[in-house]
Amino acid sequence: MPIVYHEKSKEFHLYNKEVSYLFQIIDNGQLGQLYYGKRLRDREDFSHLFERCSRDMAPYNFEGNCDFSLEHIKQEYPTFGNGDMRYPAYEIERVNGSRIVEFAYDSHKIYQGKPELSGMPATYVEKPEEAETLEVTLKEPYIHMKMVLIYTIYEDYPVITRSVRFENESEDDQVLLNALSGCVDLPDRDYEMIELAGAWARERNVVKRYLEYGLQGIYSMRGASSYQFNPFLVLKRPKADEFSGEVLGFSLVYSGNFLAQVEVDNYDVSRVLLGIHPHGFRWTLKQGESFQTPEMVMVYSDKGLNKMSQVYHELYRTRLARGKWRDLERPILINNWEATYFDFNEQKIYELAEKAAGLGIELFVLDDGWFGKRNDDTSSLGDWYPNEEKLKGGLRLLAERINGLGLKFGMWIEPEMVNKDSDLYRKHPDWVFAEVGRNMCHSRNQYVLDFSKKEVRDYIYDMLERLFLDLPISYIKWDMNRTLSDIFSNGNDREYQGKTYHKYILGVYELYERLIQKFPDILFESCASGGARFDPGMLYYAPQAWTSDNTDAVQRLKIQYGTSMVYPISSIGSHVSASPNHQTGRETSMEMRADVAYFGTFGYELDLMELTEEDLEKIREQVVFMKEHRSLIHHGTFYRLKSPFEGNETAWMVVAKDRREALVAYYRILQPTNTGFCRLKLEGLDEEVMYQIEDLDYDCYGDELMQSGLILSDTASGVRNSKWKEKGDFQARLIKLTAI
Repeated sequence: MPIVYHEKSKEFHLYNKEVSYLFQIIDNGQLGQLYYGKRLRDREDFSHLFERCSRDMAPYNFEGNCDFSLEHIKQEYPTFGNGDMRYPAYEIERVNGSRIVEFAYDSHKIYQGKPELSGMPATYVEKPEEAETLEVTLKEPYIHMKMVLIYTIYEDYPVITRSVRFENESEDDQVLLNALSGCVDLPDRDYEMIELAGAWARERNVVKRYLEYGLQGIYSMRGASSYQFNPFLVLKRPKADEFSGEVLGFSLVYSGNFLAQVEVDNYDVSRVLLGIHPHGFRWTLKQGESFQTPEMVMVYSDKGLNKMSQVYHELYRTRLARGKWRDLERPILINNWEATYFDFNEQKIYELAEKAAGLGIELFVLDDGWFGKRNDDTSSLGDWYPNEEKLKGGLRLLAERINGLGLKFGMWIEPEMVNKDSDLYRKHPDWVFAEVGRNMCHSRNQYVLDFSKKEVRDYIYDMLERLFLDLPISYIKWDMNRTLSDIFSNGNDREYQGKTYHKYILGVYELYERLIQKFPDILFESCASGGARFDPGMLYYAPQAWTSDNTDAVQRLKIQYGTSMVYPISSIGSHVSASPNHQTGRETSMEMRADVAYFGTFGYELDLMELTEEDLEKIREQVVFMKEHRSLIHHGTFYRLKSPFEGNETAWMVVAKDRREALVAYYRILQPTNTGFCRLKLEGLDEEVMYQIEDLDYDCYGDELMQSGLILSDTASGVRNSKWKEKGDFQARLIKLTAI
């Protein structure tokens, strides 16, 4: 799996059995892009792929040379101001106010393995031979700065990761105004762009648009990756679909403000840029200091969207998520939030846990309201000690009693936030983001702690450490219930303010890292009032995330389908909740709710004390089913078959690595009348293997199930003797396939 440098042509070729990435050192010492796509046979010289031209009004870089203009050259990491009029990947303000810089090639090194990024989440390798890394150093001679472009290509995946490190070797301060993680200049605009967009309770909807001239992009300036957009975009050829065609995926391993955009110039070149959003970013580098950008993960597929997603799933599940819980079976939990909200005491919690234990549930999670004087959302955030009035015997005794039932114990925290009505705020009002003395924006009656400050992080860490050491705790749900506003770090100077957004996220990462190193046995789940910070950066610290506060099974089809574009099923927090649903008021069957929630971490969020014996028995059966199939669901290969964004039906399936078993899920929202016959073509099976189809009286070879399809016709199609039990609206069918 080589990374090759061809000395004569000054070309770098990163390639494995599936993908190639080519660039070269060009005439002015910068780097020019040559190719990104399906694997090419290596050769000594690809310089014919470097295109230049002479066009009216173009700025040319060399006196008397009218065919070298950076405005019309595809580049590797472009700047603005020395010929290129397009959006840049970086921008530096020099001490004299000029923003003109010219970084030129100085050296490079190629080595096995993959470096860590200091203080930042990133994909990794367990053995050096899994990947190879190229570091290209460029220098700016006038201001004595160094730029290191870092590339890693994995051997077994069509994956190339990229990031950049800036180093100031000058005696003068240099100011980064923009530092994106990577750029790709593609030679045409014949692409459809896919993004994941939404809002609270409808996160990560799949949105498509054709590339047009000018800018098209997504972003967050909310201090978190956001509900509105995810730090991920896809470019696919117009005829590409889930199973065929060329697809390029771009994902950012970061949890804060981001920009992901495609600029199409008037000559049809498409420039992809991804990284930290430049708004509010101003990073001063003093002599000897450096700045590291987040990691961009690029995935190539010539077999459609499913292949791209499967690569991200495997990479992020096994080489981004870390720790004890990365590969372990996740416990089936019950969370008390929708059962009690803030209205509980120790006896109510114990009775709910006792009921859960009798159903085979494995983990009890105590949600918001257990700390300080917390009886509603107006007080006590920041006071992470037990509410003795609400929990008369103490939190430790309650946790031990729950353990005595055979359940693990977990709890909810929101360490980044504070209420004005709290001991912490009364003691340190200057620890929140906002200028002291000015009006502050609140959200959910809470304010954001300034995690850019070490003393704030240390204070919160000390409280949580004491709490965790005192409890038999197995799980933490780390919430973050508002986005950032009023960004000002009290007590710090003007220069510091431009660093605050990014230092906040680095502070969150640091606190996570300290806690998981101190408590490696705890399973952390990230949350941000649902899915406002469901991103790769979080997966590095917490292997699963609460996908959305919307637990309605019908809405979850869209949310989980969109999430699966890039995130592994094992990371998707999914619960069976009450009917009528608390967010939508929709009534769905216990079966439907579970059949959707199985394709995630799986758990319950409802009041078991109000359920009928019939529903309790169904839960017992569901728990048994999930325990039997969770390894297949979380570690198998996931296929999207029918999109909820394109019709009344949704379907997906997961296939074991050895293709000896599979689980197919089919969902129909509204009951149709007098329709045609219904077949579902499956994917990923072994063509030559006979599969037993659960609940049907015939078996099929894999080729038949994939080419002809699984027959799902029922009375809606006029089939009176259908094997499928009629369920009306909001129905789901789970079909197990087993090789025989």
